[in-house]
Amino acid sequence: MSRTALLAMDLQRGHLAHITDDGYLTRAARALETARAAEVPVVHVALRLRPGHVDAHPRNKIFGALPHHLFTADDPGAAIHPDAGPRDGETVVYKNRVSAFAGNDLHQILAAQDVGHLVLAGVATSGIVLSTALQAIDLDYRVTVLSDACADPDPALHRVLLDGILARRGDVFTTEEWAAAELRPV
Repeated sequence: MSRTALLAMDLQRGHLAHITDDGYLTRAARALETARAAEVPVVHVALRLRPGHVDAHPRNKIFGALPHHLFTADDPGAAIHPDAGPRDGETVVYKNRVSAFAGNDLHQILAAQDVGHLVLAGVATSGIVLSTALQAIDLDYRVTVLSDACADPDPALHRVLLDGILARRGDVFTTEEWAAAELRPV
């Protein structure tokens, strides 16, 4: 039987600055604590581009337009927020595009740990959450999206994506519902 892992995605200061929901970070941190308490591995995924953004093509509307000092190793806004940061022993994976799988060895890390079920939390629902969910489903992972541990600068789009797209392809639960349904002791 394959294992479950929680992907905590783009919980970086620069991304969180665009979220207007004051309670979001607290809920995302609660999802991390719920996973840790149930001994579900947590993998942190963050955007990191090379200095000068030599890995961001100018034709790319998102990454080609970013100022070259943003989301590099030296950018304070690229830091994972300490309230949602990794603990000792938790894996951190850096990506260079929207999907958590882009430009890294995430798929290999998950396979090595026999992970077949991904639980997604992060910013933004219209970015990394959607892109990662669709790619994970195509890679034959079971996917659960934590509706209260995901956020988007556009709350209406967040709801449409959760209810209209992601719920048709995987499960959409609150952190509490996920804990009750899947993390209860056997």
